Amino acid sequence: MSVVVTGIGVVSPLGLGIHHVWSQILAKRSAIVHLGNEYKQFPSQIGGKIPIGNLPEEWDSKRYFASANLKRLPLFCQYALAASRMALNDACYEPQRLTKSERRRVGVAVGSGIGGIDAAYENSVALHNHGYKKVSPYFVPNLLVNMVAGHISIETGLTGPNHSVSTACTTGAHSIGDAANFIKLGYADVMIAGSSEACLHPISVAGFGRARSLATEFNDSPKDASRPFDSKRCGFVIAEGAAIMILESEEHALRRNAKIYAKLEGYGLSADAYHVTAPHSQGEGAFNAMKMAIERARISPSEVGYVNAHATSTLIGDDIEAKAIERIFSVNSPLANEKSEETKNYVNESRIAVSSTKGATGHLLGASGSLEAAFTVMALSESTIPPTLNLESTNIDADVDFVKESRYAPNLKYALTNSFGFGGTNASLLFKKYNP
Repeated sequence: MSVVVTGIGVVSPLGLGIHHVWSQILAKRSAIVHLGNEYKQFPSQIGGKIPIGNLPEEWDSKRYFASANLKRLPLFCQYALAASRMALNDACYEPQRLTKSERRRVGVAVGSGIGGIDAAYENSVALHNHGYKKVSPYFVPNLLVNMVAGHISIETGLTGPNHSVSTACTTGAHSIGDAANFIKLGYADVMIAGSSEACLHPISVAGFGRARSLATEFNDSPKDASRPFDSKRCGFVIAEGAAIMILESEEHALRRNAKIYAKLEGYGLSADAYHVTAPHSQGEGAFNAMKMAIERARISPSEVGYVNAHATSTLIGDDIEAKAIERIFSVNSPLANEKSEETKNYVNESRIAVSSTKGATGHLLGASGSLEAAFTVMALSESTIPPTLNLESTNIDADVDFVKESRYAPNLKYALTNSFGFGGTNASLLFKKYNP
């Protein structure tokens, strides 16, 4: 059974709405800014904030939620609910029009890496300073990662699978891959899938800073800070937001004459079994996830034209991922000769095109995988490979084609996106251009 993408919703540091955000990506706009005075004590003082304002591409919580409801809706749930509405509208899919039995065939798979970290901090301080009665009755619901999927299902009335993933920076890719499997296994016809993160809080910036994960050398020029694969990279730039996809069985989408962006053809996942924060030194986990996604799609690596890399702008991680990508996609790779029956005479003698959109958005932690899956789908739909911002020169010795400027790619047929997280958890999603 084929699974297709029919709707996309985005709340990101580059703004709201997939078409607006995609235009910003292609225009090489950076969303990275100073976080404000409360971060002046920290080595890293920059991040990717959601732009607030009255324009359609800016965030205004009152546009989406009644003031009375905001207390019970943590910010990561607000972002996800707004992105879900955008995705449903984009897919021209109205849950309120479904019958009771139809609603049982539609599910939600949306997660978060951190969830309500602000609730954890604020209620801990309140308990310590003022005692039991100052702990909010909304504390636990605002903390739990699975409430993001819960709120979406409550708002839409959907009673199909309700699933919430929390696998650090791999959350979004796992959510989308798991949702696709629910459809393939017959548990649902339609899934709302993706991830959300609201992590711009002093405690999280302090924590990642103490772990020496964040960029610290560009506080005076924040737009230059996130630089995947570049020789001056010095750590990731923390950011937040949400991205949601509507996934459907192809049969269901065609039956309702839906617009289709792309097919989700392969999903691979693996563990490094190596270290809490560092990737496997030989990139084994990344390699195995990509290999599985390609094998599940039953194609050859030579048929893949673009990789949207996880590449967060860290010294070690970017290097290891690039070499794992080279290992799979190089023309000299032993896998390169494993061609599908459909294209057994096809030979791709070009280096694989690779870019990381984190140069523009920063690293959205648990929301990064779903946002980058959306960009990968747009690359196929628009036949355009997005650029890597701030990639001036690289010290990575890998036989891949690092894309510095947006590139028209009319023959792009398959594209893959990677997500890797703390704890050594990895996932890859392989999408195919949709040709009716």
